[in-house]
Amino acid sequence: MGLGGTWDDSPLTAADTEQAAAAVQAAREAGISLFDHADIYRMGKSEEVFGRVLADTPGLRGQILLQTKCGIRPAADGLPGRYDFSAENVLARVNESLQRLRTDYVDMLLLHRPDPLMDVRELSGTLATLMASGQVRALGVSNMSGAQIAYLQDQLDAPIVANQLEMGLGRRAWLESTVLVNRDEGFAAGFPHGTLEHAASHGIELQAYGSLAQGRFTGRTAESPADGAASALVATLADSYGASPESIVLGWLMRHPSRISPVIGTTNTGRIAACAAAPRVAAAMTRTDWYALWTAARGAGLP
Repeated sequence: MGLGGTWDDSPLTAADTEQAAAAVQAAREAGISLFDHADIYRMGKSEEVFGRVLADTPGLRGQILLQTKCGIRPAADGLPGRYDFSAENVLARVNESLQRLRTDYVDMLLLHRPDPLMDVRELSGTLATLMASGQVRALGVSNMSGAQIAYLQDQLDAPIVANQLEMGLGRRAWLESTVLVNRDEGFAAGFPHGTLEHAASHGIELQAYGSLAQGRFTGRTAESPADGAASALVATLADSYGASPESIVLGWLMRHPSRISPVIGTTNTGRIAACAAAPRVAAAMTRTDWYALWTAARGAGLP
């Protein structure tokens, strides 16, 4: 989402392309092979600039996985912002994304946010058409509950294999909901209970956006005592595990058994490189350290 310059219709610049190429190279060097897009990011320019990098780097497309999202239609020309899973919109948005990305297919298409007016049978047919044509190879969703996924899956022939949610040390409702059952605080958590369990039971990968919390625990000035305490502990654990603070934050998330894959939003090449040790940290992190980070970030002990 950080690639592609400004959030308007101004044209891409050479500097935008150079930034994208450097970020992709840094990601590949860090062992990252999946790149996440959406048709609305930078008004389409995130996909467009990535397409330029693909065109300028022979062989790269075969080395990586590309996913994009559709369904959100931002407010424009006097029309309200809305969600749209109609056949006409989904087909148009996917074809536009493929043109911008300069590729014949995406490895995964994610439905970006639930559309209350979704006709599930119409959508099922549309997705089947895209998969039969080879333009889409796998299906996922974003910002959906377990119940919503189950309802949609009932009409699909292909499995839903991913759900992208905001998750991390700075956004913990997904975790709080699991221990606040039968407590008043649980209602305030605001996360649909059972979503993690549904994913685990059906082999659905959880992709976590906002996983680095915009540097909230890795160098940004603390905005609360809890943030300060968590940041200090992250720094201590970074020394203990011989890793960067970014890898500690991501490793904490990946330590959870729900197959969570962080989506790294930064385009800073140094921060991308700093994330490379996250899998090693996840494998090594003790239960005590994991709980210590959670309770530090929440600013209170567990119930």
